[in-house]
Amino acid sequence: MRQIAVFFTIMMLTLASFAQGNAEKICGTYLVIEKSEVSKVKVSRMSNGNFEGKIIWMQNPNFEDGSPKTDVKNPDPSKRNTPADKIVLLHNFKYNASDDEWSGEIYNPVEGDMYKAYAKFETSKKLKVRGYVGLPIFGRSMYWIKLDE
Repeated sequence: MRQIAVFFTIMMLTLASFAQGNAEKICGTYLVIEKSEVSKVKVSRMSNGNFEGKIIWMQNPNFEDGSPKTDVKNPDPSKRNTPADKIVLLHNFKYNASDDEWSGEIYNPVEGDMYKAYAKFETSKKLKVRGYVGLPIFGRSMYWIKLDE
């Protein structure tokens, strides 16, 4: 009986470790092309265990007049001066091992709105990120390409 308990304990620890490893595969830098904007987003695990995705580079960080783009539509006035290449897009993403996907919220800086979202790899380098209102069917998908680091 004791051997069975030890066996199940080892199996549970192994499965937990495997799920943890899969959760981490979202971490990295992605090339994001959205309409005419090209940027890079870095996804990292936060101290609370959730994941966050932050813009780290933009092909065009300035407006045509040369002034830097900022998060002017943010509903929080204290964040409206955040440089566009430092905006956090993915918020509180959590890994769901049974679906092998992450879910949380995505911020759209063009509109200044937050949406429910999920992310799932379609290939080892192609991450589907879908923001939506209510149900995923009422949303829009983007495809982020994971870069080699």
